Amino acid sequence: MQDRLAGPTISSSSSTWLSPSVWSDRGFLDGWSALNSHADVIEPATGTVLGRVGLASPEDIHRAASRARQAQSDWASMPPDERASTLRRAAQVAEDNRNEIVDWLMRESGSVRAKAEFEVAVTIKSLWESSAMPSQASGLMLPTAAGRLNMARRRPLGVIGVISPFNFPLYLAMRAVAPALAVGNAVVLKPDPRTSVSGGFTIARCFEAAGLPAGLLHVLPGGRDAGEALCKDPNVAMIQFTGSTAAGRSVGELAGKHLKKLSLELGGKNSLIVLDDADIGLAVKNACFSVYLHQGQICMSAGRILVQRSIVDEFSHQLAAKARELPVGNPTTEQVALGPLINQAQVDHVNTIVQESIAQGAKVVTGGFAQELFYQPTVLTGVSRSMSAFKEEIFGPVAVVTPFDSDDDAVTLANDTEFGLSAAVITTSIDRAIAMGEQLRVGLLHINDQTVNDEVVNPFGGVGISGNGTSIGGPANWEEFTHWQWMTIKGTPPPYPY
Repeated sequence: MQDRLAGPTISSSSSTWLSPSVWSDRGFLDGWSALNSHADVIEPATGTVLGRVGLASPEDIHRAASRARQAQSDWASMPPDERASTLRRAAQVAEDNRNEIVDWLMRESGSVRAKAEFEVAVTIKSLWESSAMPSQASGLMLPTAAGRLNMARRRPLGVIGVISPFNFPLYLAMRAVAPALAVGNAVVLKPDPRTSVSGGFTIARCFEAAGLPAGLLHVLPGGRDAGEALCKDPNVAMIQFTGSTAAGRSVGELAGKHLKKLSLELGGKNSLIVLDDADIGLAVKNACFSVYLHQGQICMSAGRILVQRSIVDEFSHQLAAKARELPVGNPTTEQVALGPLINQAQVDHVNTIVQESIAQGAKVVTGGFAQELFYQPTVLTGVSRSMSAFKEEIFGPVAVVTPFDSDDDAVTLANDTEFGLSAAVITTSIDRAIAMGEQLRVGLLHINDQTVNDEVVNPFGGVGISGNGTSIGGPANWEEFTHWQWMTIKGTPPPYPY
């Protein structure tokens, strides 16, 4: 008998798998559908137009959400092995087309090759990890009186709206899409229009080739009006949003008004704390990675480097020397450590904070300027708590160095923010680091590492204005993408005395 779980034949890798001929002027709405509005796909390194994507209207979002709700119940009722098999096939499709996906991440988001390759790797891992969820236990047997079964079970929510950002566009979308589908939901994904190919259509292509039943996944780039429509649509049960705190506030307000379950993963002003017993050379390498990876356009980037005063001069000297060595340029044609920022607005934002901080008394040791969209690796020293660079999320390649005297001072400085995403402590004394970590108000804490970490299997989320206390990833995915249903069973109805 033919294996009913084998699914469709997966086509071999092709250099045209993500060709504009597939998605030009379209979105993925019950297959590739023409949309009335459009936006150019711009390569930030060169300004080249790579293609043109369709932009969804509120009406398109409503049609997708309605169709997704219709398709979801059959998907949730499928045998768990069938859902798992579909995710495994999607992982294999991504693996087969890894090189083309990497290329699009480099061209569309300005990623250097190492970052793009890492992003594809964790995306594939997310698919494999999610494929295990359908076979995991999804409930509990609870104590009760004799003659009755009492249980709590996890049930899919229905339709999940996912709004994803430009910086890690593929992974930050897939980490929600894959587990949501795995546990029986349908998904409407609205990727950032600036990275719709790598952060949206790649996902559509993977699941299309994997044989995901029609109607369960829709990928619709769009603007603010499309996002608002997703937050308001009565067919959508939950919104998972990753992006800036300002946008997250708006999403939270609107989704809350319409009683959606809500997951927010927002910005950060993360502290990398270097204690006086640290190996300075290793600490500098950690700081460079944490500040300059993907040009600092990461929510977990080290927005502050807090260095004990006795070593701050030597640390700053070595950090500036290392920053000057980092090559900047077009990642698709040069061997570089930093590519371009996403657009001119982001360059202007970074430059404004740097110039304000200089006026407030900070010193530029190196960098501090841009050439087109290429912002040079920058080191600011002498940054105090009152300066813009200390308080605001920069989202650019700027190392902000602030000295501290005691461990308590470091904790006070690190907690002097409304953000609460990531923190790291570098030291040879684990006891000191753990004692400090107990006082840091963050969702992610790394001892003897830097602030930018994600291994897929871990719950990921922040507190304060970095999120709403929810997490995504690993064991948190069951909590995130399902709801509890309490269920009791008796052999016969009891004779209540009424």
